[in-house]
Amino acid sequence: MVTRTPLVAGNWKMHGSLQDSEALVSELCTGIDSVDEGPQMLLCPSHVYIQAVSAWLHGSPIRLGAQNLAESPGPGAFTGEVSGAMLRELGCEYVIVGHSERRALYGETDERVAAKFGTAQSHGLKPILCVGETLEERETDKTRSVIERQLEAVLGETGVTAFTSAVVAYEPVWAIGTGRTATPDQAQEVHAFIRAMIADQDATIATGLQILYGGSVKGANARELFAMEDIDGGLVGGASLEAQEFLTIFQAA
Repeated sequence: MVTRTPLVAGNWKMHGSLQDSEALVSELCTGIDSVDEGPQMLLCPSHVYIQAVSAWLHGSPIRLGAQNLAESPGPGAFTGEVSGAMLRELGCEYVIVGHSERRALYGETDERVAAKFGTAQSHGLKPILCVGETLEERETDKTRSVIERQLEAVLGETGVTAFTSAVVAYEPVWAIGTGRTATPDQAQEVHAFIRAMIADQDATIATGLQILYGGSVKGANARELFAMEDIDGGLVGGASLEAQEFLTIFQAA
């Protein structure tokens, strides 16, 4: 049986103040044990707080990531955008791409997500590729076709070898911020499908790929979700803003 290192990532979205963020990071740093041989914790704050969070995490095993990046690989006249090179300079190791909120609210297409995935890797960042279906798509039995379409867009752009340095997060849109959670069996079924899709092109890469579950993960349900064979941790939203709740989720991993 292959052992994959669990990853528990906190997506802060557009929440918090500088003072609140410092208190949260301080509590997390105090509450976490060394993760050299255990789960990994990752924080993805708003862009404007990345530099401060990077400083607060100095000497801590907690990793740093961003919530988004520009698809353009180089500098240029892109007002309001943040490049992968800038994120790396500030200490980011990961970046989220393709989150359902970016797809739904800002019109990010599968093709644009694939471009951001490749750009992230060109700057040495590990992309966390979000995939997932809406409630309507689940109820009309389109979950697999949606996941397949979203993954194929990236595979077609970068090839399967790119997934040796990437993470996939399955986030059913109907369970994000709603309080509804996919059952462990529902989540496992999709995670296994994702791994099988990658395995069709390279079984070794598929075996080592971290696949996270995101969708109203809480301390109360994390242990049961993370016990599933193909669930390697979580991409956590609201619960990552409460230190003790996030630590409980981390301990479940």
